[in-house]
Amino acid sequence: MNDKDLSNTSRTNWAALEAMEDEGIDYSDIPPLTEEFFEKTTLRIPASQAQRLVQIEPDILEWFQSQDGEYKALINLVLRHYIESVGLRP
Repeated sequence: MNDKDLSNTSRTNWAALEAMEDEGIDYSDIPPLTEEFFEKTTLRIPASQAQRLVQIEPDILEWFQSQDGEYKALINLVLRHYIESVGLRP
């Protein structure tokens, strides 16, 4: 994709699309997905999104969010402090 692609205006009628019911969508040209398809697929997540894929237990997240300041920065600070305290290098 280049800058020219990004400057093109969509000609999609978004209002009509939003108003359409699911039953009105024609899927006839899309083959059904089989079990074999899902067995062979690989989930690919862009690196920028992968950075946000850490599962934090709800109570832990709530505690960090209740602290003053940016909770994500605080989580990183705590993790960095732990890494340094056990003698590892990030």
